[in-house]
Amino acid sequence: MKLPLAALAVGVLAMGTASPLRAETIHYATTLTGASEVPPNDTSGTGTVEADLDTATRTFTYTISYSGLTGPAVAAHFHGPAAPGSNAPPIIKIENLASPIKGSAVLTADQMADLKAGKWYFNVHTKAHPGGEIRGQLTTP
Repeated sequence: MKLPLAALAVGVLAMGTASPLRAETIHYATTLTGASEVPPNDTSGTGTVEADLDTATRTFTYTISYSGLTGPAVAAHFHGPAAPGSNAPPIIKIENLASPIKGSAVLTADQMADLKAGKWYFNVHTKAHPGGEIRGQLTTP
């Protein structure tokens, strides 16, 4: 009787450690510049985005810093899907525009696929540049 119970215990342990889907955290980063905007501009404003995607929970966390803009930020968004040089609608609207910006969002499966394919960008809008003053395409460094 002891042998079958031991075999059962080993089998249960093996099942508990098996994982059909491997969760991972993917890091994204970009530098925000006026030259990356579409169309480009000659602002002296700059910034950075550091972000992580937890593939198991589809949670996207981010920290954004910027400075040197022509005026106060009036809007900021993650946009997609779009290749560099193309524009796309906002995906995540930023509510608190004071730098540094920290936040998170749970993505849909399609949004996660677009982000992983390099089709997301972030930009900051000002009164002088309502279409966007600084922008950067999210990439995995």
